[in-house]
Amino acid sequence: MDAQRVIGVDVGGTKILAGVMRRDGQVERRRENPTPTSSEDALLEGLDSAVEELLTDDIVALGFGLPSPIDQPAGRVLKAVNIPLAEVDFRSRMAERFGLPVGIENDANAAAYAEFHFGAARDVDNMVMLTLGTGCGGGAVVDGKLFRHWAEFGHIVVEHDGIPCQGTCTGRGHLEPYVTGVAATKLAQEEFGPAVDSHRLVRLALEGEARAVEILDGIGRYLGSGIGSLVNIFNPDLVVIGGGVAAAGDFVLEPAREVLRREGLAGARERVRIVRAELGTAAGLIGAGLIAFDALAE
Repeated sequence: MDAQRVIGVDVGGTKILAGVMRRDGQVERRRENPTPTSSEDALLEGLDSAVEELLTDDIVALGFGLPSPIDQPAGRVLKAVNIPLAEVDFRSRMAERFGLPVGIENDANAAAYAEFHFGAARDVDNMVMLTLGTGCGGGAVVDGKLFRHWAEFGHIVVEHDGIPCQGTCTGRGHLEPYVTGVAATKLAQEEFGPAVDSHRLVRLALEGEARAVEILDGIGRYLGSGIGSLVNIFNPDLVVIGGGVAAAGDFVLEPAREVLRREGLAGARERVRIVRAELGTAAGLIGAGLIAFDALAE
């Protein structure tokens, strides 16, 4: 069983990362290609090619992490955010195309699953993860099992009638537009000019620039409000923060912890820890591989 290998495919708005993975989480071969976004057909052909580059006779299943809500019972991709994929019977299509068991999952859920098995949350039974990049995604593991439903944690309301959400979302005051790299870049440019992005903002904070520290502190406080709601719902042992914004470290995480201690319910807030993710950009690929092994078991 340990010798079995699957292909995991992490599908992003700009790149497709595919790899051959063993059950212990080791990725033996990987390929990275640009994501074709001109049409749905082009995208599906690109995903076919990503699998074909790695497919050998010892591959027993495929797993895909997709930037979209997933209808798990039907195996359908509902409407992806950054790629041209909507209302597609994706699981059946890929299973028929390659003749293998296929698992699909939201990309942030897959990343959370990877951190649970092989990363920052490998020693706990209950965890929540938030990924802070261009958007704000998330996932949860409850009693050792992936929460395989919508986990659109970035759309928790943290400020009634607040700023508009990102992308095609029509909501206001959601967590996402307050804590992403896009949000950090916007605030940095308002303060320091158009040449400054979120990465430069973190460097300025490290250099002791007081206003940069203040901006990151504000992002962290909104993050803490969102985490407080998640802790009150899931009562996790650990909250894992991944994505580019996590590079700000305690400039963001310490104010988040402070707000959590106020917003979290007694009993949960004292116990839960907030930590940075460990697997970096490999989390989505490893999570997709785990989803493939689950599909094989089912």
